[in-house]
Amino acid sequence: MNHRRTLSLLSLTAVGALALSACGGSGFNDSSSAKSDGQVSVLIGSSGDAETQAVTDAVAAWSKSSGVKAKVTVASDLAQQLSQGFASNNPPDVFYVSTDNLAGYAANGSLYAYGDQLSNKDQFFPNLVDAFTVGDTFYCAPKDFSTLALVINTKLWKQAGLTDADIPTTWDQLDAVAKKLTNGKVVGLTFSPEYARVGAFFPQAGGSMTNEAGTQATVDSPPNLQALEYVQKLLKEGVAKYSSDLGTGWGGEAFGKQLAAMTIEGNWIAGAMTNDYPDVDYTVAELPKGPAGPGTLAFTNCWGVAQDSGDKADAVKLVESLTSEDQQLKFAKAFGVIPSLESAASKYAAEEPQLAPFIKGADYAQNPPSEQGAADVISDFNAQLETLKSSDPKQILSTVQDELQAALDSDQ
Repeated sequence: MNHRRTLSLLSLTAVGALALSACGGSGFNDSSSAKSDGQVSVLIGSSGDAETQAVTDAVAAWSKSSGVKAKVTVASDLAQQLSQGFASNNPPDVFYVSTDNLAGYAANGSLYAYGDQLSNKDQFFPNLVDAFTVGDTFYCAPKDFSTLALVINTKLWKQAGLTDADIPTTWDQLDAVAKKLTNGKVVGLTFSPEYARVGAFFPQAGGSMTNEAGTQATVDSPPNLQALEYVQKLLKEGVAKYSSDLGTGWGGEAFGKQLAAMTIEGNWIAGAMTNDYPDVDYTVAELPKGPAGPGTLAFTNCWGVAQDSGDKADAVKLVESLTSEDQQLKFAKAFGVIPSLESAASKYAAEEPQLAPFIKGADYAQNPPSEQGAADVISDFNAQLETLKSSDPKQILSTVQDELQAALDSDQ
């Protein structure tokens, strides 16, 4: 897997509709000895009612047109339910797979590698294909993706005497506006105390978690140290606070409750603001550039198909339908995700200009590490980041470096 390769919107061009008929009949390879039960089961980890309804409607539409029965189930604990399904040789046919679970599922033979069978395989962002490739095997179709951007409370922004011309584009400017916005109980900037937010500063400084090939840890590096020291500076100045230090569960909650004037979040914040904080006006900007340029993190899932499925051919056909351009645009409008097809993302950006900064981030987004064992390393990294304000950044990076390298070595 290549984790530092960035998405590129430069090649966004309209493409033709999917030729699903090219994969009709028994064209897909299904070497499983498992018997079909006559129904494609779909297990999802839903973000809420909007996503559940959208996926249910899409699967029902495919079922009606194909004549194949299909049923969607929302997992209460996706990872646990998948593990139980794999262990009992009775997994769902189609399911969400996060990047941090891909390598493990691939290594233990739970996943069916169907990526190269897809008629639309060349239409996904190359970075997303890389994210779901193990070795040289493209395992599963990227479902959608999200990036991080800077979300700004427009009322608090104006009250601080700031204008559009003050929207920060550099680290120094971010520090300066955060100071102006910090007033009383309101802090200038907030974000969750985790790599999935703090890590966005790494590529801005020229850093990363691994090398291009994903074989060497690059955590303990001068760019990453510069990034952590910058974040620590904001925390020590009191112009930035972790969302947990504001008594909230994530940056979006702290932002929605107007405990912070800015937050670093993904495009999923749009749904939360609409549903939970409809009276809070905000705007979105790309994350400020660091000394090495722009940088953000990308998050994505794929549509996994179980190796033990007795309905793999129909499962792959369903995935092609769910990743068609029209369907991806429907999903994007329903619950705010960014399409994984370059053509669909381009159309979505034109239709939803307020979310354009999230999509522009695809030009330079970096994937978090996803090798087997990396999830445990990130979990420990998160615990250390909680005390970043009073800790030694160099020591944190050194510890995570050793842990991640050990995980990478055991994965090879």
